[in-house]
Amino acid sequence: MPTRFPTISPEPVTPIPPEAAARLARLRRVAFLMDRSIPIGGGRSIGLDPLIGLIPGVGDWAGAAISSWIVYQAILLGMPLRVLAAMGLNIAIEALVGTVPVVGDLFDAAWQANYRNLRLIEKHYDPRRRPRSLRGVLFAFAVCAVLFFAAIAALSFWIFSALLSLVTNA
Repeated sequence: MPTRFPTISPEPVTPIPPEAAARLARLRRVAFLMDRSIPIGGGRSIGLDPLIGLIPGVGDWAGAAISSWIVYQAILLGMPLRVLAAMGLNIAIEALVGTVPVVGDLFDAAWQANYRNLRLIEKHYDPRRRPRSLRGVLFAFAVCAVLFFAAIAALSFWIFSALLSLVTNA
């Protein structure tokens, strides 16, 4: 008896290579440790990232460095460039807002960039994709870093100039 619906044969499932499975397991552990390892009640939890961010001056950058390791692993898993860019943006947002005392640390606890990036990896991982060339990714990262720090410098100069004009005109 014919069916009313056409049958669609599923694509063959490509098994995850053992080294990629081990890499994904490490990523899950690090994301959990950094973003959700400490229960705070009410079904909520935080990780080490907002606590590291409490260290004045270097805490948020240290957290961003650890988070960047997840991006490095995503490069080795062959993530598309748009996914790598989204992951970098998640880290940049967390690092920038995290520099604001107290409010930034609360934001760190809520934003959870590592878990966001882990979800991106799990959503876009394809075992058929080859690892990316680090040379091209590092070049793109360097260009973005220069633009990012130039924007921060310009913003800092603008804020300083505005504050200076308020003080000298008062």
